[in-house]
Amino acid sequence: MGKPLFYEILEKPATSCIIGICSMIWFYIQKKNIGYSHVGLSYETAVDGHYWRIITSAFSHISVIHLVFNMSALWSLGVVEQLGHLGLGVEYYLQYTLVLVVLSGVLVLAMYHLLIQRFKLEYFRRVTAVGYSCVVFGWMTILSVKQPSSKLDLFGFLSLPISFAPFESLIFTSIIVPQASFLGHLSGIVVGYAIAWGLIHGMSNYWALSLLGWILLAFVLSLKRSGALDLNFLEIESVTDPSLPSVRFLASSSGRTLQMSALPNGNVEIV
Repeated sequence: MGKPLFYEILEKPATSCIIGICSMIWFYIQKKNIGYSHVGLSYETAVDGHYWRIITSAFSHISVIHLVFNMSALWSLGVVEQLGHLGLGVEYYLQYTLVLVVLSGVLVLAMYHLLIQRFKLEYFRRVTAVGYSCVVFGWMTILSVKQPSSKLDLFGFLSLPISFAPFESLIFTSIIVPQASFLGHLSGIVVGYAIAWGLIHGMSNYWALSLLGWILLAFVLSLKRSGALDLNFLEIESVTDPSLPSVRFLASSSGRTLQMSALPNGNVEIV
């Protein structure tokens, strides 16, 4: 008899959190009737500066089957968090999940660019990728190198040898689900091998947090630049003394203004 779910969640805290985040995003997408074109990643949107889609596309799922398949595979791969004795563990899992999300998205765009510019395949200009599959395939690949004796369990009844799982799953999903992103899955495998073979290495908590900070900054700036986020509520303007900034928050819908000024006497007026 297996362990109670509660104990498994405690053993896979990072995996459990990611599954929870993806599930909540899926619920929100369904509730708000958001289409994949609004959150997915495509070459056209990337050229237009929608770099934030590298992140939103990874954590968004449109159908419940898509979500269940990816999260079932991810749950099985969460064993990485328990392999601290092999140099893996929770910190390693979080650090390189961040790397997989970003680099697999960038690699997909690079593949699209090559196919469009070199081979004139305009079809890939409008192909939209969405889902956590890139990261799932990346961890499949890493685990197949680091722990080849492991097995990948899907849906609780299908078990695959992890050493063959990346390419078996790549072929399987391409046949069973024609709309599955072959290039997206392949990019996850490529980045996974680069990590497992040490071509990408040296991540620490410091570098992971630094990378996360730059990602958040780029995310917000690209949202602003693409017009998907309006930051005009914040204005910085000069006052009598140029060395003292004034920050004004404007709420146009209610017609009321909240103004905070740094005055020499330290007083703050809220209007």
